[in-house]
Amino acid sequence: MSFQHGITTKETATSLVAIKVDSITPTYVGTAPINLGNIKNVNEPILCYSYEEAVAEFGFVKDFENYTLCEAIDAHFSKFGTAPINLGNIKNVNEPILCYSYEEAVAEFGFVKDFENYTLCEAIDAHFSKFGTAPIVLINVLDPETNKKNVTQESVPIGEDNTILIKELGILKDTITLNPPKEFTAEFDDDGNVLLVITDSEIPEDRNVQITFDKLDPSTVESDAIIGGIDGLTGKKKGLECISLVFPKYRLVPNPILAPKFSTDSTVAAVMETKASLINGHFKAIALVDIDTTTVTKYSDAVSNKNTNNINSTYIDVSYPKVALGDTQYHLSTQKACIIQKLAFENDSIPYKSPSNESLKADRTCLANGTDILLGIDEANYLNGNGINTAINWINGWVAWGNRASCYPGNTDPKDCFIASRMMFNFLTNSIVQTFWQKVDDPTNTNLINAIKNNINIWLNGLQAAGKIIGGRIEFRAEDNPLTSLIDGKIKFKIYFSPALPAEEIAFDLEIDTEYYNSLF
Repeated sequence: MSFQHGITTKETATSLVAIKVDSITPTYVGTAPINLGNIKNVNEPILCYSYEEAVAEFGFVKDFENYTLCEAIDAHFSKFGTAPINLGNIKNVNEPILCYSYEEAVAEFGFVKDFENYTLCEAIDAHFSKFGTAPIVLINVLDPETNKKNVTQESVPIGEDNTILIKELGILKDTITLNPPKEFTAEFDDDGNVLLVITDSEIPEDRNVQITFDKLDPSTVESDAIIGGIDGLTGKKKGLECISLVFPKYRLVPNPILAPKFSTDSTVAAVMETKASLINGHFKAIALVDIDTTTVTKYSDAVSNKNTNNINSTYIDVSYPKVALGDTQYHLSTQKACIIQKLAFENDSIPYKSPSNESLKADRTCLANGTDILLGIDEANYLNGNGINTAINWINGWVAWGNRASCYPGNTDPKDCFIASRMMFNFLTNSIVQTFWQKVDDPTNTNLINAIKNNINIWLNGLQAAGKIIGGRIEFRAEDNPLTSLIDGKIKFKIYFSPALPAEEIAFDLEIDTEYYNSLF
């Protein structure tokens, strides 16, 4: 066993001081139209508290297919993906960036409506525009140094007002050249296109020019970029490896972890699960993933896809299909992240409520190609019974539907198979580590032991009184603390607690009572 110095926790399978509670900070990895934001935001965790923050950092376009972080921005507001970084801070590549507002996110990452290519824009839109939840951490993996292509447009006409509108997304503004050479200014419009104003006193006689520029090519971003790794020469972390940078940088646990579009890849989902299960050696999160609706077009095939791809973990919440609001599609995982964060915000940052039966910002469920796929309650329950969560249009409108983690039905331990239970176990773990780290290296005496016991018991009693757990207690037991451990500087506490599991089935038994007929006489 490796040498341990600090606070450690473990979980036991179910048998028949102010506590720190910053519990939900969604983290996304993906692609962004970074030319619209901070061009340096590549493989950097960026914390965004608002839609504006996210767009400032990563840019925003509606092409969610290519810019996956735009989907997260649009829906929610930690996520991995691609951003139209040419519209933001061009350096935001593999850098976690924390965003508290739409303005911040757009400044860092840019924003376009192309959620398919710029997946972080989906997150920016969902969190800040649709749900109004913050903050989020965005990590763009689209690198303008490598994920680009050169474009030449011949004989482009100059308008009467000496302007040219280049209707292309992802243009790296500083690479634009004209032939014949002319002086000009270039600015992005609200749609991510570039407006050129020819300021040269001499205009070509035929009023045509050749335009050459580099533009982002999100189609070259593959799953390997999301998975990432560590550069052997520089030691710089990339992709999902950047998860470990979030807490040292912002003192926030990246939870949940998302990679819209890319998480449909089983290898990406597996790495997300590994990261979620243990962050920085101490913290825990959940990974929200989706089943690919480009290949799985029938709900009945979703179960076999889940099993074939081995999506089976207490740390993974898997969803099918996508949802849409008007013409804009969202991955269900993105909107569920918004719901989870919203519920935590409404309940003192305590994630004790399941996202199931909570309202979505959607008016239909669909496949990636736009085909509507409407599930009845029986079909939705079939998916739920196999550890897949979905969305239904039922008595209270469009809602997320499903309480179970992907380990269900193989694992029926309530600690593991309920999403709400998993989130509460993670919450207790993360809160205890952050709160009592200050006690590490204090003298081992009754003062220390009683201080920890008293603080945690008071905290658990408060959670119980608020209805957020059924009950809980902490014990310091002799059998857990042999003399050999005590003289080696190791002490262990046992915590018992019961989360408030969702009332998944509420049954009523109706029967005629013939005694009531006596009232007729």
